[in-house]
Amino acid sequence: MSDRIENFINSSAGKKVLGALGVNAPRELARYTPSQRSFFKGRLLLGAGDNAALLAQVSKILAESDAEVVGDDNARLQCTALAQDNGSDAPFAALVFDATGMRDSLELVAAYRFFNANIRKLAPGGRIVILGRPHMGADNAEQAATQRALEGLSRSLAKEVGARGSTAQLITVASGAEGDFGSSLRFVLSPKSAYVTGQVIAVNAVEQSGNVDWHKPLAGKTALVTGASRGIGEAIADTLARDGATVIGVDVAPMEDDLVKVMTRLGGQPLIADITAEDAPAKIASAAKQAGGIDLIVHNAGVTRDKTIANMTEQQWQMTLDINLAAAQRITRELLDQGLIRNGGSIVGVSSMNGIGGQRGQTNYAASKAGVIGYVDFMKNDEQLRAHNITVNAVAPGFIETAMTAAIPLFTRMFGRRLNSLSQGGLPVDVAEAIAFFANPLSRGVSGNTLRVCGQSWFGA
Repeated sequence: MSDRIENFINSSAGKKVLGALGVNAPRELARYTPSQRSFFKGRLLLGAGDNAALLAQVSKILAESDAEVVGDDNARLQCTALAQDNGSDAPFAALVFDATGMRDSLELVAAYRFFNANIRKLAPGGRIVILGRPHMGADNAEQAATQRALEGLSRSLAKEVGARGSTAQLITVASGAEGDFGSSLRFVLSPKSAYVTGQVIAVNAVEQSGNVDWHKPLAGKTALVTGASRGIGEAIADTLARDGATVIGVDVAPMEDDLVKVMTRLGGQPLIADITAEDAPAKIASAAKQAGGIDLIVHNAGVTRDKTIANMTEQQWQMTLDINLAAAQRITRELLDQGLIRNGGSIVGVSSMNGIGGQRGQTNYAASKAGVIGYVDFMKNDEQLRAHNITVNAVAPGFIETAMTAAIPLFTRMFGRRLNSLSQGGLPVDVAEAIAFFANPLSRGVSGNTLRVCGQSWFGA
């Protein structure tokens, strides 16, 4: 949501004024449009430590893009298919470093050398990706410490390059998952991850096969989205439909007109239901059954009832916990018990940065959103989900430009936008893109993740 002061700040004149004061205006982020031919375009430098395990697979994935891939000396020694840089002064659109073979902390100097030599060559809006192993799967403490160090490196790099609209991520690839991280690499290299930075995506080994159209990865799939009539929920429905899904949108009776408009525009199905009602799980299950089952459920519906706990009524507490957390659990259980989430399906909860860092006056909201993360952490090991290859993940939005944030007082709003590495608020579509990534059929190896969509918020990290 824009305002006059914000518009001036982002204008040429505003940027000159801020520049004179030593303040950088936020860089406009490039986001995905269906006209883009592939997930990545531009020069990409691939580097590696010794005994890197993923170079060949990375090269294979990038061959499906419009990337001009070159390798540093160590990467080319280990993967002869990589070309040598031709000495061009053109900047790199991405720097990718394979650190999967590192077992001793002093070997991290290879990562230092790679980024020290090339970080200035990263173009504005560029991407940094580090590939590692999950540290808890290490053979010994030394290897675990070395792999965990990559998280600190990636998060710090994200803060160093964020002012130029660039991002940095770490993808940890478990042993045996070498063929399962393609969707994660495509996502973080693409404009779909514009407002995601400083994050860790964990990929585990799964059985999956087949090709997916980058532009229509959800073709033939059915998605159910709660709170779908406006704001982030509407953006989620829009994005899933754009990616080929048929959407069942759920919202309460007062939002019926808005919901019908959205679903009519998308060719979806509106479903009026209060998710906290006793009959809601059965009502939603019935709609899922009529659709022949669903491939994705997104628990987006939520409320805030902000008060300090001393001034909060029990009704305000219970309403928030019920809508934001308990109702989603009841609905998911009903769908699972009836076998209505298809094999290879996805469950996605919408958490919040406040569920990670807490917030004054939001004990109820923060508790509910932390509960979403706890549910995901536990359910990733659920035997029923594992048997049917159903993933469960969460997104944790930060400052997202919605009608709710537009109501925040002006200067508080301006300050809030800039409390992250990208120095701006995100858009509802940024949250939706992360959810669509989780729903991608080739993301079966991504489960139990909570992905922050916050521009790397400085608080709650």
